[in-house]
Parts: sequence; structure tokens; C-alpha cells
Amino acid sequence: MEWYLKVLNQYADFEGRARRKEYWMFALINMGITFGILILSGLLALITSEPTAFIVPAILLTLYSLAIVIPGLAVTIRRLHDTNRSGWWMFINFVPLVGPIALFIFLVEESHPGKNQYGANPKGINDFEF
Repeated sequence: MEWYLKVLNQYADFEGRARRKEYWMFALINMGITFGILILSGLLALITSEPTAFIVPAILLTLYSLAIVIPGLAVTIRRLHDTNRSGWWMFINFVPLVGPIALFIFLVEESHPGKNQYGANPKGINDFEF
């Protein structure tokens, strides 16, 4: 949970670098919350015969999605910075079929060792220069 809160504390910080752990823990918790809201919606639909039972979870999901867009973009860009890539590489996701696969590969790559143009290695290793 600390990784999720760290990303939220850096709400619109598009500078610097984000470790793989920071990015993927945020993504995992984000998916868990989203699936939790969807399960709640399904349970409400099963329990009640009220046709509007899905409205509250739908509103919750919409508000949560809107609240998480900026931190999600920020941590993705910082993660790309950690692999020594510009945040503009995020737009490769719009290329059909190949784009999402390429972005996934970029996001699971090991950190660029040492300091790069986006800052020091967030792991704190290999930061020395000769």
C-alpha cells in the first residue's frame, strides 16, 4: 500500500524516475480497486431486483477512474524515464497490436543503471561516476 500512496503523493509529478516495483504495485492495487468496484456492482445486481442498483458502483468507478488518471500517467512517464526513454513513448500504446506489447516490454525492463538525463537511479545503486 505504501507504493500506491507514494504515487498518489506524487500526483502530477512527471519528473524523475520510478522503479518497476513502484509502477507495478500501483498498477496491481489500482486493478484490485477497480475489480472490487465491479464485483460490488455485480453483487448489487444479483441481490436486488432494482434496475438502478448498478448506478452507485458506476458512479464510484467513474469518480475513481477520473481521480487516478493523472497519477497513472505520471507514474508511467516516470517509469519510462527509468528505462532512459522519454515519456512520449507512452503514445506507442495507440499503435494497434504492436504498441501495447512494446509499451509492456518497456515497463517491465530493468532500470537504466546509474544516473541518466531524468535523474539518479531510484534504487540508489550504480550512482557513482569515474
